[in-house]
Amino acid sequence: MKRLMAWQPWLTTLARLILAAVWFTAGWPKFTDTEGTIRSVRAFQLLPEALVRPFGYGLPLLELILGVLLVIGLGTRVAAILTGALMIMFLFGISWAWAQGLSINCGCFGNTGTAVTDPVPGYIKDILRDLGFLALAAFIAWRPFSRLSLDARLGMFPNGVTP
Repeated sequence: MKRLMAWQPWLTTLARLILAAVWFTAGWPKFTDTEGTIRSVRAFQLLPEALVRPFGYGLPLLELILGVLLVIGLGTRVAAILTGALMIMFLFGISWAWAQGLSINCGCFGNTGTAVTDPVPGYIKDILRDLGFLALAAFIAWRPFSRLSLDARLGMFPNGVTP
């Protein structure tokens, strides 16, 4: 157990960087193609039309902000909790689309503009992927102290705990 605890800050750093890469990879294509993002949001048929456009504009910004926070390690626990909340929201959306029989591309990493002819394998893959990201976010929220972070430089460890 001591060995694991010695490695924990580096494992959290790795998890932070993986999720940051996910957010940059997901957020940038949505940010640069807002109309495609809005079409993807609309395809899920979950939000009232009045919220589709604000959500389509806000989601990529939130993803990019979370990516920056995770890269620099600032507010790590909060960024991880928000990441987990978004993953739960995405899991709900994908499950909803599947349950409704919708054949849509999730738009998770940008809008491809194509409908999915056999969505079941795609939905399963998306759900498993997002569960993995949710697990990383949960680990970071549980053990947010990490190396190469502004949290460490600023002494912002929860409950005075340091690695």
